[in-house]
Amino acid sequence: MLYTAFLLGFLGSFHCVGMCGPIALAVGGKKSTSYFSHKILYNLGRSVTYGLLGLIVGSLGFSLSLVGVQQGFSIAIGVIILILAISYKRGDQLLTVSALSGIVNWVKRQVTRFLKAGGYIAFFVTGLANGLLPCGMVYLALIAAMGLQNPLLGAAYMLFFGIGTIPLLLVLMYSGNIFSIQIRRNFQKAIPYLGVIIGFLFIFRGLGLGFFYSPDIKMFDYGSEQVEITLCR
Repeated sequence: MLYTAFLLGFLGSFHCVGMCGPIALAVGGKKSTSYFSHKILYNLGRSVTYGLLGLIVGSLGFSLSLVGVQQGFSIAIGVIILILAISYKRGDQLLTVSALSGIVNWVKRQVTRFLKAGGYIAFFVTGLANGLLPCGMVYLALIAAMGLQNPLLGAAYMLFFGIGTIPLLLVLMYSGNIFSIQIRRNFQKAIPYLGVIIGFLFIFRGLGLGFFYSPDIKMFDYGSEQVEITLCR
């Protein structure tokens, strides 16, 4: 499942170019010997934030698994992913929701402040803050991370998602807007298809058919320990 996170991040980065491109270009200032390291630190900051968010939602999914709703929860997650996959761009509209405007404005102020400060720590923290901005692609990935019902897997999923966005954003940072709008749109067209595949994987997993990616979900192996769910009758 982690490879889908990386691919989702890579395809989503064509969407990120439009949303986060100005911030990405502002990181590092003039090209120098530390220019590349500034870019890397910024992107690692974003990935760390995604990983922490994945840890949180993965813990939530794990808590739900302990009450014996693994299969139904996995199917519900799959359905939600299917819906988000075909309407992921609408997630960006949350930027205009009044309830979130205060948080969004605060994050933007922090990003601006640290960009002006410059330096290794400042650019890393800029990435940390930028990872909190509302984004339809991030929501889609977070739902998938929750569906894994494991804190560590959730964190790893979101970390791989963040890493997947880095290659294209690094190219943007060094070369400017080299991708035309049409090229970006062509790559973005693949995002719903990948989301549909991920959604069906979770639905298939939740059916508990007892083979391949659809195990009989009565016992989960979380690392080196197994957690058995006992249902009272």
